[in-house]
Amino acid sequence: MTNVFTRLSPRQRSWLAAGAISVLAGATGYGLATMGGTPATEASGAASDAKREVLYYYDPMVPLEHYDDPETLSSMGMKTIPKYADEAGDSAGVRIDPALVQNFGIRTAVAQFGTLEDKTSATGVIAFDERNVAIVQPRASGFVQRTYGRAPGDVIGKGAPLVDLLVPEWGGAQAEFLAVKRTGDAALTRAARNRLMLLGMPPGLISAVDRSGRPHTTITISAPIGGTITMLGVRSGMSVTMGQTLAEIKGLGTVWLDAAVPEALAGSLRRGQPVAATLAAFPGETFRGQVKAILPQAQSESRTLTVRIELGNRRLRLKPGMFASVAFSGSGRDALLVPSEALIRTGARTIVMLAKDKGAFRPAEVTVGREAGGQSEILAGLSAGEKVITSGQFLIDSEASLAGLDVRPIGAAAAADKAQKPAAKDKVYSTIGTIKAISAAKVTLDHQPVKALGWPAMTMTFRIANPTIARGYKPGDRVRFGFVQAEAGPTIRTITKASAQ
Repeated sequence: MTNVFTRLSPRQRSWLAAGAISVLAGATGYGLATMGGTPATEASGAASDAKREVLYYYDPMVPLEHYDDPETLSSMGMKTIPKYADEAGDSAGVRIDPALVQNFGIRTAVAQFGTLEDKTSATGVIAFDERNVAIVQPRASGFVQRTYGRAPGDVIGKGAPLVDLLVPEWGGAQAEFLAVKRTGDAALTRAARNRLMLLGMPPGLISAVDRSGRPHTTITISAPIGGTITMLGVRSGMSVTMGQTLAEIKGLGTVWLDAAVPEALAGSLRRGQPVAATLAAFPGETFRGQVKAILPQAQSESRTLTVRIELGNRRLRLKPGMFASVAFSGSGRDALLVPSEALIRTGARTIVMLAKDKGAFRPAEVTVGREAGGQSEILAGLSAGEKVITSGQFLIDSEASLAGLDVRPIGAAAAADKAQKPAAKDKVYSTIGTIKAISAAKVTLDHQPVKALGWPAMTMTFRIANPTIARGYKPGDRVRFGFVQAEAGPTIRTITKASAQ
């Protein structure tokens, strides 16, 4: 049994322990968890219990069944225990003997505001920059005389010769141009030169004919860009037609890094965002670039979005097909944080177990935002200062389920916090910042630290209480502003120009 138990995961051991404790509690008449009161102990004795008013008798395994007779067995065939009147006051909580809390290693953490680092990691593959592609085509029909030994996959520079092409029909037009030129008629000479250009002859070839005084029917076609030859469709001796694709060249001066980002994280990315990439081929070296595009279609199999990053490739070390790890950098933001291990995800909702005074616990539903560094952002359902269980919460959650407890709904925490601190929302905090973006409803500021709240310097978005106070301000303005911690989020009430440093 010991070997089987040790091979179980921590979550499985918690559930197994919860089930064993619950069965033991029902069999012996003692409950690990009781509604609103501490468990009976041997020291209290029957004399103490005799003085307490009994409301009904119940079985902890089926807490919704109530009985008047203590000798009645529950529907599960278990002996019932009394429910006392002094336990009914805290019907929303479950209490556990402090000794058991310590034995099971239950740990807690305080929900508090902090900076959530806006970092996203992904993996990607180097690819050609499809905006830097050249298609090589002849402007006239002819015959291939030389291919310079090129082959697909060769890396060539800009201007490198690709093929010598013989174009017989150009011979007659060039001879006509030279004959007209010898007449000395400038107008006719210009007309003949224009005809050569309309036939597709490059200006360099026309100038060569003009200087030499003889026709040139062979033209060398060169690479318009440097890069790698991805397609070569010519061989010596073959004939080609006007507009036929002779070669395709893809540039290597810049490359794309296509990163697969989970769609749950894609909302935090933006065009122009800085990116750092590392490759196994170059350990200890970081390649920096920026997001060029976020492609509009998600991959249905992996539920990821493709984020296209552009990287410089001056020494041509980055090869298409290489695998890379990508880190998207961003500015941190202030948020209410709890350890991610405190969250219990049921599929339909996410809950945490709140730790109250005197060993009381209660489940509460929360809305979770982003996660980073082992911390999760709580958007709703918790207030700063509340304690949540980070270890052993599955055991307590099982006891709460057995006791039939209702989960505290989202919004109850905000109502309770408002009742306890009715004037907190009116306290005004002030600091200096630079406007990054502004509208009538909100403004994004790169602001200095707010010592009263423990905030570091950061970039964040504030609501604007009155649209009129935003008039006349634009991105880049340095301002001093005052804000309050409203229920809808930090809200600016005053804003004035600040002197430049």
